[in-house]
Amino acid sequence: MAARVLNVNVGVLGHIDSGKTALARALSTTGSTAAFDRAPQSRARGITLDLGFSCLRTALPPQLGPGPGELQFTLVDCPGHASLIRTIIGGAQIIDLMMLVIDVTKGMQTQSAECLVIGQIACQKMVVVLNKIDLLPEGKRQSAIEKMTKKMQKTLENTKFSGCPIVAVAAKPGGPEAPESENPLGVSELIEVLKSQAYLPSRDPSGHFLMAVDHCFSIKGQGTVMTGTILSGSVSLGDNVEIPALKVTKKVKSMQMFHTPVTYAMQGDRVGVCVTQFDPKLLERGLICTPDSLHTIHAAIISLKKIQYFRGALQTKAKFHITVGHETVMGRVMFFSPAPADFNEEILENVFDFEKDYLYQEQYLSKDSVSSEENKENDQSGEVQLPKEQWALLEFEKPVTCPKLCLVIGSKLDTDIHANTCRLAFHGVLLQGMEDKNYTETFLPKLKVYKQKHKEGQVERVIDDYSVIGRSLFKKETNIQIFVGLKVKLSTGEDGIIDGGFGQSGKFKIRIPDGLKSDTKMLLTAASKKKSKGGKGDVTKEDESSKNDSAQPVTISLIFKRYVFDTQKKMIQS
Repeated sequence: MAARVLNVNVGVLGHIDSGKTALARALSTTGSTAAFDRAPQSRARGITLDLGFSCLRTALPPQLGPGPGELQFTLVDCPGHASLIRTIIGGAQIIDLMMLVIDVTKGMQTQSAECLVIGQIACQKMVVVLNKIDLLPEGKRQSAIEKMTKKMQKTLENTKFSGCPIVAVAAKPGGPEAPESENPLGVSELIEVLKSQAYLPSRDPSGHFLMAVDHCFSIKGQGTVMTGTILSGSVSLGDNVEIPALKVTKKVKSMQMFHTPVTYAMQGDRVGVCVTQFDPKLLERGLICTPDSLHTIHAAIISLKKIQYFRGALQTKAKFHITVGHETVMGRVMFFSPAPADFNEEILENVFDFEKDYLYQEQYLSKDSVSSEENKENDQSGEVQLPKEQWALLEFEKPVTCPKLCLVIGSKLDTDIHANTCRLAFHGVLLQGMEDKNYTETFLPKLKVYKQKHKEGQVERVIDDYSVIGRSLFKKETNIQIFVGLKVKLSTGEDGIIDGGFGQSGKFKIRIPDGLKSDTKMLLTAASKKKSKGGKGDVTKEDESSKNDSAQPVTISLIFKRYVFDTQKKMIQS
């Protein structure tokens, strides 16, 4: 029986020019078809443009179980160039263990910070690699490494990677031009650290087959090969697989893992799948899957969290670059939260309840966002009360193909590349996709997101014990008829019902079913007498009298809610 091979995907992330590709090359023993900047434009520009893959095989360490076997680290070399961050986000979803590569002479840089953020979202374990130690003068090398190690430990203190191993290496002493005979420094120590950090990732061969394809090329006489990492399920020779982006289904003719033919591969494996011929240019990267198992969606509901390093508020109606699966598209967001009474309620994870009411938010609520009116009412202490969960409706500019419950990242990739700022704004989980192109008519009316409306007016005068005339609640041109029957409250405590319009200037009649209190009547009678006393045209006197008048006008409050996606725009009162 063949010795078992355990595959662990290791992401090599970091700022541009920190030496990631050189490190992957120094570590790996077998290069895959995608490895080491084979793309002509990569070589010309001297930077990695795409995810490169290679592998390192070593004996299985004791913590990973008894018996003979090999541990295979698949090294995913992610580009560090700022404009390629969307490629990294695509790559991070297939990573079990992350290596953050830092240029020891420069420390943390903008993209190293962004890679750290992606790692925190998508990864369980990390090793920091301080690269290019050969550039430090030998006499001061050790103290410089110690200083940078302390600095990195401080940076990682409040992240989930606090206390992670930090290893110093020189992947390519003398730089890219140096002869190959120069031996890398510290790489064997790094391999031991990687082995100590390796764990049995949870792998599940059941469920639909889904693979993230990152390279596609044809082999004459054999077919087209798609290489990638299996995100879920498994695949065998002879299976049919769908390429949703091209709307075609192809048969698996042969498979290879790092130049070794195989007949079966499962979640977590890095594999090349050869299918009957199609033009590889049509699928640079993307997803392949069990036929009919993926959905192409035009909009989605996600649960989300703001990324703490993102400066500024997340505003409703703003546009973000939305990365879903391996695609990045522009999308517009609308944030909403539980109704204020449910802010502290425990929410079931990865489930969205369409029966509940949700409160529309102008922006994502966070400690630094201005507390909403509801919070002020809820919480007298002035402390902002935040909901346990928040959601967003994402509307994509063009449809995306993805599995349910996949990772979603929102970013502002159009921010100046050289600005020292984190461009990743939020991350979340896709809970519900909308496949219908006409989702605004067929789907959104089911989403019960409401806006709380509050209008205020004044009582102008008393008609009798059970009715008053109000003003300043509506504009002259408002159709008061649609408000008839709605409940209002007077500042003196009485409940009233809008009975209809009064005259042409936006005034209206209010019925008070339980009658006016005698105090209210006195107050209103006194106020109207004062008004009439002012005399016609004697404005100054009237102004004076209202200034001296301690009687406050009686105000009318009308509170109702309106569902954002209700086509009839009904006003609802509890």
